[in-house]
Amino acid sequence: MPYKARSVSFVLKVLRILNKRMKLTEDDQRYYQNQEKGFQGEVQFDVLTEKLKRSSYILNDLQLEHNKSSFQLDSSLIFQDTYSLFDVKNFEGEFVYDAEYFKTHSGRDIQNPLDQLKRSKLLLSNLLQSVGSKLTVEAYVIFINPQFTLFQTPPDLPFVLPTQLDRFMKKLDQKPSRLNQSHKNLADQLISLHQLVPPILQLPAYNYEEMKKGMTCSKCNSFSVTIVGKKLICNNCGCIELVTVAVMRNVEEFKLLFPEQKITTNVIHEWCGIVDSRKRISRVLGKNLKITGLGQWAFYE
Repeated sequence: MPYKARSVSFVLKVLRILNKRMKLTEDDQRYYQNQEKGFQGEVQFDVLTEKLKRSSYILNDLQLEHNKSSFQLDSSLIFQDTYSLFDVKNFEGEFVYDAEYFKTHSGRDIQNPLDQLKRSKLLLSNLLQSVGSKLTVEAYVIFINPQFTLFQTPPDLPFVLPTQLDRFMKKLDQKPSRLNQSHKNLADQLISLHQLVPPILQLPAYNYEEMKKGMTCSKCNSFSVTIVGKKLICNNCGCIELVTVAVMRNVEEFKLLFPEQKITTNVIHEWCGIVDSRKRISRVLGKNLKITGLGQWAFYE
């Protein structure tokens, strides 16, 4: 089991909401799809690391900062003498290696991930040194997609191609590793430094007015839902959810998009759309959140 489990990033959570509530530009839609694909690749690699039998602390998805420089680690393994970090790429297709770009015949070049890996390794090494850790940092780019091919790859690069992945994981599982309290302390310290929201957000511009209002299905994201008694029923896939749960799920979406706005009965009634009365919204908010203020000035936290 991972010591720090992976969760959906703040950016991807927001992009998922925006994707269903507004029309994304082609560039923004491409960015969103890349984020989804990247997350899927990371989850696939998690399956492999969780199969390792050698003692280690698995830390997934760390957003860290050192000397005012932010960096993100897709996956990390703390062993006895080494800290192994992995940058997971879910690239698909045929590419030709170049020191600056991975090139394709179609001209759809992508930046060499080695640049990002070197930066992450340097910042992590400095951070570990600053907290008194003497672990040696090993860094690799994991190409997780079996449909990825990279021609003319220099053999000395820290790249793990899809055909090399099984052998690489077996090699990891052979590392000598006896963990002690210092390893646990390091894992706990890194988790305490993890930033839930990255300092620099790359998100499409959006505002409340352009958002599509209404409740959505928790399973298929359809707006075609109906309230029957205490249940929200999806007309598209048949998924059934308690109205109370659905309202609070939509409240969480609103809070993610507009963290500076106060949660009020009127705002959430408009946001949810199909709930028949403000009183019902007020009851749900009152049972699940703390109310501050009175009357028309009341809001929930």
